[in-house]
Amino acid sequence: MNKNELSAEIAKRTGLSRKDAEAAVVTMTEIVTENLIKGEKVQIVGFGAYEVKERPARKARNPKTGESIEIGARRSPIFKPGKALKEAVLH
Repeated sequence: MNKNELSAEIAKRTGLSRKDAEAAVVTMTEIVTENLIKGEKVQIVGFGAYEVKERPARKARNPKTGESIEIGARRSPIFKPGKALKEAVLH
């Protein structure tokens, strides 16, 4: 499912116009992104949580040349599914 399909399904289920549903999807992704940039966790009870994980610098090996390379520290967004979502997918 892509953004357009999600917006269409939200419009169908809620009675919102397709344009309003798309605006809601875009706004939600913007809010989640802005909060992750600030380092804040975004938790949707029953669905899951978005947060940023700090990844330390590490050494790796280039598989083509065998040369050792340094990969810098970085921040990475992650999603942890909530209990209700896990259970729904399992059954």
